Amino acid sequence: MKLQLLPSTFDESEKASCRQHLACFIVDDLVAFDAGSLAMACSDKQRDNVRDIVLSHAHLDHIAGLPLFIDDLYSALTEPVVVHATADVIDVLERDIFNWSVYPKFSELANEFGPVMAYRSFDLGSAFSVQHLQVTPLAVNHRVPTAGFIISDGRSTVAMSGDTSAMDAFWPTVNETEQLTALLIECAFPNELEDLAEISHHLTPRSLAAELEKFEADCPIHIINIKPAFRDTVIAQLGELKIKGLAILEVGKVYDL
Repeated sequence: MKLQLLPSTFDESEKASCRQHLACFIVDDLVAFDAGSLAMACSDKQRDNVRDIVLSHAHLDHIAGLPLFIDDLYSALTEPVVVHATADVIDVLERDIFNWSVYPKFSELANEFGPVMAYRSFDLGSAFSVQHLQVTPLAVNHRVPTAGFIISDGRSTVAMSGDTSAMDAFWPTVNETEQLTALLIECAFPNELEDLAEISHHLTPRSLAAELEKFEADCPIHIINIKPAFRDTVIAQLGELKIKGLAILEVGKVYDL
């Protein structure tokens, strides 16, 4: 399984930065998990191939590129872009984004080939198929209803927390998963902002360490969703934990997991 966190930020030299403002993970150049920077940072191959987008929740940093991605492809789509999400997230998208006021309601529109966008709802805890992948959405603990995912291509299996704070429902299923290849887990704020992390339902290095006490698999752990303003501090504090196998997921790098 090849996985890439798309860039979303640029540095002073106008090159893609290691800092992450938006969340969009592409698996095998075919399926997007969240769509924060999808339209802005996907490759030509990904733009041609990605027709399935799986959303964890509807916060802007996870959906910002979704309307623009469909807009870019509108006239050329020979099949609809399918958005996989919980019913709650679909309701938010239709009410607050694709509502004609913020952006066109693509679910009502078609080009000469047919519909350009379709929704497919999933239930937390119930596995579903997306292209060649088997995806199990799991409840995590964020400010709004949010899914983490276990993603398998039949050879590799990756667990991804998405945005979360301390979790209960996530770990039992992850720990029962055989031959887990990697864990992707967030760590948004430094320890000094523990109050803000708690209010917004995110992790700090200290609370991440407590979460990883619940994790039983022996596999690489990749940190995602570090708030850009605190990246250096968070990385330094993570290093102090000396957790085996823990590393920062590099923006733009293609991982073979």
